[in-house]
Amino acid sequence: MALRRLTAAAAGLTRTALPPCRRALCSGAPRDGDLEAAVRDVVCSGSGSLDEVGGRLDRLGVAVSPALVDCVIDSCGQSGGVNSGRRLLRFLSWCRSKDPGALGDEALDRAIGVLARVGDLTAMRIAICDAEKDRRRMAPEAFTAVVEALVNAGKEDEAVRLFRGLERQGLLPERGNSVGGDGVWSSSLAMVQALCKRGYAREAQGVVYHHKSELSVEPMVSIVERSLLHGWCVHGNAKEARRVLDGMKSAGVPLGLPSFNDFLHCVCHRNLKFNPSALVPEAMDILTEMRSYGVTPAASSFNILLSCLGRARRVKEAYRILYLMREGKPGCSPDWVSYYLVVRVLYLTGRIVRGKRLVDAMLESGVLPTAKFFHGLIGVLCGTEQVDHALDMFRLMKSYELVDTRIYDLLIEKLCRNGRFELGRELWDDATKSGLVLGCSEDLLDPLKTEVFRPACPAQKLSPQSYKCLTQRKKITAVGARKKTAITASRKK
Repeated sequence: MALRRLTAAAAGLTRTALPPCRRALCSGAPRDGDLEAAVRDVVCSGSGSLDEVGGRLDRLGVAVSPALVDCVIDSCGQSGGVNSGRRLLRFLSWCRSKDPGALGDEALDRAIGVLARVGDLTAMRIAICDAEKDRRRMAPEAFTAVVEALVNAGKEDEAVRLFRGLERQGLLPERGNSVGGDGVWSSSLAMVQALCKRGYAREAQGVVYHHKSELSVEPMVSIVERSLLHGWCVHGNAKEARRVLDGMKSAGVPLGLPSFNDFLHCVCHRNLKFNPSALVPEAMDILTEMRSYGVTPAASSFNILLSCLGRARRVKEAYRILYLMREGKPGCSPDWVSYYLVVRVLYLTGRIVRGKRLVDAMLESGVLPTAKFFHGLIGVLCGTEQVDHALDMFRLMKSYELVDTRIYDLLIEKLCRNGRFELGRELWDDATKSGLVLGCSEDLLDPLKTEVFRPACPAQKLSPQSYKCLTQRKKITAVGARKKTAITASRKK
């Protein structure tokens, strides 16, 4: 009887002392959800060195299964970060040591894709080398993710070398025969598109040249040509982009609005840098070419030109193009982006009243603004110290029920930095009543804690004669200072 009581007491003490996870393992009835959560914690967000991953997994006593591997890979992809990539690689090696058959080709492809997306290029290279040693082909999706990760990291040469190496070994992803599926997204086509997205059109041309047989049938030819056009436009080489565009037109390759917009963007940005006076003439020639080819220009096409004109501060030309769009002469009506680009340059050049009239005209024409429209204009007005006009724009934004936390934070801080604490307090109370959680501190509303910006000297408008005299006086002062410095240096010698 005493022995039976002692045994029962020992069993109760064991149940009390062991942690829940360990108790479940010892009882022979582990809960799968707890084990998966523990493994995810060790691999994806666990602390400690990489060498401790295998030991902690052994102590959990978990069995390797395809479902567990997929769960861990998905969790590492969601958590992101380089550390999770390294720990995922160590987890895969641990699974391979426990059960070599538990890791299939699909799991390895998903792991390589996750490593590419989290940006752990070193772990990605190790996983690819392991796959090459086992003579495994990557899936087309995994190969595309790897190539894009390398190109986005500025390692386009390494991406090309990987492509060549897999080609020599006969390990390139297989291409199916179905049109619209794997038949289109072949490895060579994925390589060309990844390079052209970042402007490496010359390297993409080399891939196309060595794989003419694979890329010489439709619809691959059209996709390749449009990709090369986009690549040269991103690179900024208008001459090569024109050559590709003319070749597409002569070959009968279908061209759409995105291709012409890419070329228009390239030409406009080149002229913005080297010849701003040619912005409008050359852009109009391209728009005429679009119409002759059967492509109707859209508001996005004119917005490219308006953006460059605004950056060049060519206000009259931008306003004239918007006026023509409002009249319907180009064949398309302006959207809110078109109005925003012109109003923005008007505000930046001090034409506040004209800009406000244009905003009223936009609202009367039925073009609905967005929160981004008001954010940009209020930011410009605050940056140019036109706070009162910014408040008028804020009231208009509030009438459309588009206000949010960001705009309150911007205006409250700007008003308090300018010493207008009462208006700042009103906006704070208004936001609080609306239930918005502001990101700025309430200390901004305290004049004893907030430093008020005060200009060093009052702003004054100079006449042309006064400005010329002030400039000459500064030049004379600078010349005298240089002479004095030279005399002092010669005396020291």
